[in-house]
Amino acid sequence: MKSENKGYIYAGLTILFWGTSASAFKIGLKYMDYFQLLFIATLTAVVFLFGVLLYQKKLILIKQFSIKDYSHSMLSGFLNPFLYYTVLFIAYTLLPAQVAQPLNFVWPIALVLLSIPILKQKLELKSMLALLISFVGVIVISTEGNMLNMKFANPLGVSLALLSSVVWALFWLYNLKDNRDEILRLFFNFVFGLVFITLATVLFSEIKVPSLEGLLAGVYIGLFEMGITFVLWLKALKLAGRTDKISNLIYLTPFCSLVFISIFLNEKIYLTTLFGLFLIVTGIIIQQVKRKNHKPSRF
Repeated sequence: MKSENKGYIYAGLTILFWGTSASAFKIGLKYMDYFQLLFIATLTAVVFLFGVLLYQKKLILIKQFSIKDYSHSMLSGFLNPFLYYTVLFIAYTLLPAQVAQPLNFVWPIALVLLSIPILKQKLELKSMLALLISFVGVIVISTEGNMLNMKFANPLGVSLALLSSVVWALFWLYNLKDNRDEILRLFFNFVFGLVFITLATVLFSEIKVPSLEGLLAGVYIGLFEMGITFVLWLKALKLAGRTDKISNLIYLTPFCSLVFISIFLNEKIYLTTLFGLFLIVTGIIIQQVKRKNHKPSRF
């Protein structure tokens, strides 16, 4: 089998796993609060990534880290996984999964907006059109099937879901020039993130033995949202040769997610969700075509 074909297989598995994440979030949040769920998921990701680094014999690279590298990882870990997933999980407690997931997917649009003040990039006409299309999509989804009244069913939940995309964009921009090994870098992000999450859980919740259902959901999220999928995605990009072809497949993720939401959560998918998601993805694609030489991946 050609390496490019293998790359597509890895990418397909990654998209499949990411597509199940929204359902796993909702299921896990039925059995524990967001801090407890995030603690289990992050701990699982740390253990898995440590195992990967051990297998790849990359732990020796830690000797090359400077104080600046550790400081960078600390702030990165605060942004993701701590702040990003805390905000996202709270949004999932307030919104149907089919609403929270697409709203979280607008992070490429948030990235464009944040690039204006941070990277001093200009917002041109084509970018404005892309942003407008995606913004309309956000409004349509936020009505939760009641587009005629144009009333947001849960303004706080919508705001938090959108805020999570802003946090993710900030995280991506902050790590733009970090050239350390990607898996090692992610491992330390999660190690520092676990410290913040543990403190937050002790202060605002409690660390306790969860139910079997909650434990399985947390471990699943740690592996298939945070851990294994990242390794698979890197493998897909490496084997594909041309990253643009593989990166474009990421737009299938939210549509795949809706299928799993319908099956596992029994949510009736609103037509407004499908239409709004189509608008969001259209706007993102228009923007990415313009910025084809600077296309961000999921991480």
